[in-house]
Amino acid sequence: FTKGCIMREKYAVNRQKEREKQFRRQIREAGADILESVNFQLTREHIQHGTVTVHAHCINVAKHSLLLADKLKIRVRRRELIRGALLHDYFLYDWHDKEHINPFKLHGFFHPGRALRNATRYFELTEREQDIIRKHMWPMTIIPPKCREAWIVTAADKWVSLLETLRINK
Repeated sequence: FTKGCIMREKYAVNRQKEREKQFRRQIREAGADILESVNFQLTREHIQHGTVTVHAHCINVAKHSLLLADKLKIRVRRRELIRGALLHDYFLYDWHDKEHINPFKLHGFFHPGRALRNATRYFELTEREQDIIRKHMWPMTIIPPKCREAWIVTAADKWVSLLETLRINK
């Protein structure tokens, strides 16, 4: 009994490692231009939740978006899902800085528009990628996402944000 449990556990761990490797490869392939861009590299300097950088957060959201689509067996356009996830918080400032704190312009409501403006300035985006970026803060953005990919990134972003804020590594 014990040997069988140990073997199943090892198999599950190996499968998880392999899936993680596959997701990293897919993210690198679909988002190479984004990941290598100077501005995306600068997101390593901005904190998002707790001690997690915007850079790490966006990659985590891309990974969890892929995981969610796979787990729920939802057919998606993976390239657009990944690119939208990587750019969903492409607002390019540290929202904790005093110059960006404004009680009349709450970051959560307004950063999707800023991220979309920045992303369209530096990258050619599909309509689906734009929807992901524009609507990822739904219901705060009021208008719901139009495509599956945007719904998935919206859900993954909420989940990853919760894990990061509570400092739960997943």
